[in-house]
Amino acid sequence: MRELARLFYINWVLLRHGLDEVVLATHLFRPVRFLKYLSPFYWRRRGREVPFGLRLRRALEDLGPIFVKFGQILSTRLDLLPPDVADELVKLQDRVPPFPGEQAQAVIEQALGQPVGEIFAEFDPNPLASASIAQVHTARLKSGEEVVIKVLRPGIGKVIQQDVRLLYTLARMAERYWSDGKRLRPVEVVHEMEKTLLDELDLSREAANATQLRRNFLDSDMLYVPEVYWDYVRENVLVMERIYGIPVGQVDELKRRGISMKLLGERGVEIFFTQVFRDNFFHADMHPGNIFVEADGGHRYISVDFGIMGTLTTEDQRYLAENLLAFFNRDYRRVAELHVQSEWIPKGTRVEEFEAAIRTVSEPIFEKPLSEISFGYFLLRLFQTARRFDMEIQPQLVLLQKTLLNIEGLGRQLYPELDLWTTAKPFMERWIKTQVGPRAFARRVREGLPEASEQLPEIPGLVYRVLRDATDGRLQLQWQSRQLDALRDELRAANRRTVRALSGGSLLLAGIGLNALGAGLPPWLGGWGAALAGGIGLLLLVRSLWSR
Repeated sequence: MRELARLFYINWVLLRHGLDEVVLATHLFRPVRFLKYLSPFYWRRRGREVPFGLRLRRALEDLGPIFVKFGQILSTRLDLLPPDVADELVKLQDRVPPFPGEQAQAVIEQALGQPVGEIFAEFDPNPLASASIAQVHTARLKSGEEVVIKVLRPGIGKVIQQDVRLLYTLARMAERYWSDGKRLRPVEVVHEMEKTLLDELDLSREAANATQLRRNFLDSDMLYVPEVYWDYVRENVLVMERIYGIPVGQVDELKRRGISMKLLGERGVEIFFTQVFRDNFFHADMHPGNIFVEADGGHRYISVDFGIMGTLTTEDQRYLAENLLAFFNRDYRRVAELHVQSEWIPKGTRVEEFEAAIRTVSEPIFEKPLSEISFGYFLLRLFQTARRFDMEIQPQLVLLQKTLLNIEGLGRQLYPELDLWTTAKPFMERWIKTQVGPRAFARRVREGLPEASEQLPEIPGLVYRVLRDATDGRLQLQWQSRQLDALRDELRAANRRTVRALSGGSLLLAGIGLNALGAGLPPWLGGWGAALAGGIGLLLLVRSLWSR
């Protein structure tokens, strides 16, 4: 009953924001499309039409935190959205009122098993920040360290499960009845969102992410990651070091303190590529609200909120690096070949045609400052071009695309003249050199020595057994293949059909012969024998033909 009421409320909000065109555009409601002219919302907005992207963003904000989060995730799918809609969804922010501090205190005490006064020397019941999944309070440990406490919203898990079920229902309806449903793959989008939300519901997972990222940049002068206090970490409570810094969006304050915007912009790009290619572990939620700059006049970033992290496989990492470097060198032939080799596009694709299409998209972006180009728009154009060649969007690259967009926005704020390509190219060239050549070979040999040393003593025995079996004529080659097994099964089935056909034909002929000679044979052999042999023979013939 509650889900039904929620569904009615969702539809009411969609209608109120003029999104009846989406519902009535489906094949299911096409016969009653005239009903929109009876809607008071239609006549209220008549003559002052609001862009679709703006209406969608406002509707998601009114529907609450889960739908806001859905819109944020959807905004990363540039391959699915028109540019104007994507630009609006990027503006979505969590505008969620905090829940009472007493309720947060009760959650903390239940999770840690002690009263707040026994754990912390100080605890502020007024939240420092509030978001869709959790809110943050400040405190001081008994040992004196200043900390922040992140607390999950009570009952948020059930709310998420309920809304995700509704989103799946809406997505399946859209896929079935909306003309663009299959192309936009809404069920796949909801599935990606569900995985992201489930990860964010486990604060112990976020703590582990923060610890790993801190270890990766422990001695770095580019990025600082706060310390996690593991004694006070639970699934719904996370205690971390409190940091003080200037929000990266406060450009005027950064300039007033004498911080170089150029250096800060370049370091942001280098941090991103270091996380992706050196560590294969990158912060995938790097919007300005999660990034600060040290307030002492240095140029070191401080990062918070580690609920969404990304990784790549070794193969994707290598292909991505080579693709980016080929883009930087304007080697579009190599880009096209890499897409075919990685099977991102079908193997039968003509490389020359794909190369020409990529060149058309890429050439306009080079030798321009970041302020004059949109990397998000470039990605969109590239996806649209690749779709013409049946390219499948790689799910493992979705978070990477989102992070690249965040880097673009950050660079525009800090140093509009920053050239993302020129800054990244030297880094990519250095990384490629570490992956190929004599040094890379020596490194791989060194890394493989422990495993090889374990297997080396067994090699003489294996060689002796192979030579002995070959000398005695007992060496056999075993070849297993799904295709070979299927062929073997088909041959066996064909043999069975042939045996049935021959047996059935023989028995049928025998029945005919017995019937012809019936006058000179005993009754039990002439009449009944002929009928039985003929019937069995006919049955075998029919079975052999039916099983083909």
